[in-house]
Amino acid sequence: MVTRVADEDPLPFPDAMFDLVSSRHPTGRRWDELARVLRPGGTYLTQGIGSGSNRALFEALMGPQPGGNQPSAALAADAARAVGLEVVDLRSQACRVEFGDVGAVVHFLRKVLWTVPDFTVERYRPRLVELDRRIRRDGTFVSYSQRYLLQARRPG
Repeated sequence: MVTRVADEDPLPFPDAMFDLVSSRHPTGRRWDELARVLRPGGTYLTQGIGSGSNRALFEALMGPQPGGNQPSAALAADAARAVGLEVVDLRSQACRVEFGDVGAVVHFLRKVLWTVPDFTVERYRPRLVELDRRIRRDGTFVSYSQRYLLQARRPG
């Protein structure tokens, strides 16, 4: 069963209904609701986007940004524990994203809107020209998408 629910809304299911709940790249979670709908011994499995994902690409267009990366995998694990879930597994991975030309960068940014939220070619033309020169000089531009996998279980 696949159900889309607004971030702030409760899950439309009775208590302790599921053995497994999963989500991929959620924009928000109601940890209390996830714990509520899991049966005792039930599992929540999620793949999340880690903080600092594609930061190199973001900064190539937006310039250096203040502040460091928060460890979003650790924050997710803490949130799961706060509602009584046991963290069974937590893994993080930096996945190499390699661009061979600026057209690929533009295509990516039009599809992955959250990387540079206000992206348009016109708005970022000077930075894109600079990035194009860099790619032609170096052969590629490399960034890293950050991902994490969290498996939590409702004690039972």
